[in-house]
Amino acid sequence: MTWKLDSAVEIHKESPYTFYLPSDQVITQLKVGDLVKLIFMATETFDNGCQAERMWVEILERNETDFRGKLANQPYYLSSLQHGDLIDFKSEHICSTQLDDPYAKDMDYYFDKKITVSNDVLSRNEFNFMLRFDPDNEHDLGWVFFSGYEDDEFSANSENFQVISVGKMLNMDDSILEFIDNSETLHCAYERDKDTDILVKIENYDWSIHE
Repeated sequence: MTWKLDSAVEIHKESPYTFYLPSDQVITQLKVGDLVKLIFMATETFDNGCQAERMWVEILERNETDFRGKLANQPYYLSSLQHGDLIDFKSEHICSTQLDDPYAKDMDYYFDKKITVSNDVLSRNEFNFMLRFDPDNEHDLGWVFFSGYEDDEFSANSENFQVISVGKMLNMDDSILEFIDNSETLHCAYERDKDTDILVKIENYDWSIHE
C-alpha cells in the first residue's frame, strides 16, 4: 500500500484547538538523534476505517526545515514500510516530539475542559445560543451549547446532547475564549446577533424555564 506524509500544519489550521502542533521553539531545538512523530497517509482506507498511521522517526540529518530520518516503528497497517526505512520529511510534517513544549499545556486545557453540546450543533457545525449553569466537576465548565434550531421536544431529550472537549467549540468560533472560563459568566446566557454574528449576553434571562 502506497503512502504520503500528511501536513500537520494544515491539519492544525483546520482544528487549532484540538490538534496539537509543536511550537516553533520546539522545532528549532530538534537535532540528530531526536524522535519525531509523522502522519503516514495511505492511498486506501485501512480495515479499521482509518486512513493514516502515526509513527516515530529518528532524525539522522537536518538542513533547516528539511530532515532525513529512519522509521523507529514497525508499521501495523502500511506493509510497504518497514522499521529502519529512510524517510525524507519537512518540519511541517512533524505532529509530535519528545521535547517539553509550554504550548502543550494550552492544548491540555482545551482537551480536559468539557462542555455539553446538542447533537444539532455538531451536525450543523455552528452554535448560536449558550447557557452557563453551575459546573458539575472540576473538568466541567458548565456551558451548554445550542444551534438555536432545536425545538422543545428535541431539547427535552437528554440523548440529543453529549459532553465534549471545549476545544471543539473553539474550532467553530474562538471569540468565546475571552469569557468561556470567566467566573462572572456563571448563570449567563449568550445569543448570536444575526446582523453582526457576535455572541451577545442576554440581560435578565429567564432561568425559571430550566427548573
